[in-house]
Amino acid sequence: MDVQTLRLFRAVAGGATVTETAAGAHLTQPALSRALRRLEHEAGAELFRRSGRMLRLTPAGHAFKRHVDVVLDQLDQGLREVGEIVAPGTGVVPLAFLHTFGTWLVPSVLRGFLREHPGARFELRQHGEAGLEAELLDGTADLVITSGDPGHPQLHWERLLVEPLRLAVPPHHRLSGRRRVRLADLADETFILLRPGYALRETTERLCAEAGFAPRIGFEGDEVETLRGLVTAGLGVSVLPLPHTAAFPAPHLELTDVDAARDIGLAWAAGRPLPPLSETFRRHVLATADFDRPQGTVPES
Repeated sequence: MDVQTLRLFRAVAGGATVTETAAGAHLTQPALSRALRRLEHEAGAELFRRSGRMLRLTPAGHAFKRHVDVVLDQLDQGLREVGEIVAPGTGVVPLAFLHTFGTWLVPSVLRGFLREHPGARFELRQHGEAGLEAELLDGTADLVITSGDPGHPQLHWERLLVEPLRLAVPPHHRLSGRRRVRLADLADETFILLRPGYALRETTERLCAEAGFAPRIGFEGDEVETLRGLVTAGLGVSVLPLPHTAAFPAPHLELTDVDAARDIGLAWAAGRPLPPLSETFRRHVLATADFDRPQGTVPES
């Protein structure tokens, strides 16, 4: 039961076809099939059943895969740690982050770290909050940058900074000439929100509740910049962070009757030691949480 065969098993169990897996491993399909049959013989159970062109896991296969995932993840982490001990300052840091941080926060974080550790590499992934939590719990990412404390007992989170939120309105909106506005004055407006599952969606609904109303939702999206574009097109209003790129035509108004802001922080799995380079990166981020912020974003005091 060698490591290569376990990796082949995990690839096929994850949904890859025999053809794809064999090509990726530079094997013939018959050789891959023989390896999987040998694995089943050693496991003492049928791990796959054929369904058309795909191989599907049997109940025994599902049980076996859970343990294979743990073994391979631990092995890969061990190999990373050995490599980083042999060559300090090199290696890969698996990092996941919220979509909206890709244009300003993450580039600044990486730039500062790479100046001190030019041999480091990053494996980057973008998600909503639920996906970020899963990355940490699954061990796919060592660290995530997200908004708000996930509040999960297996995760640790530390605040880095506080980002103000504003009310984005269409350029020709009745309130577009103002700098400040009460959220309560927008109770009859159509709101454009992120889909459920995003922290900004929950924050917007909470702020509206504090202002005394439930938002009337006209559109839902998966990215903040999409929402900003819909606001600019005149399709509604939205509670959003300030733009971090070129100025948008949609005015962004300060809200005076609610505390409109979101926390931004760094999270990692509690009780699971980080590999050396990821631990160095974690310490760097926490020690230098003074990034190239847009106007209005303040560091944690």
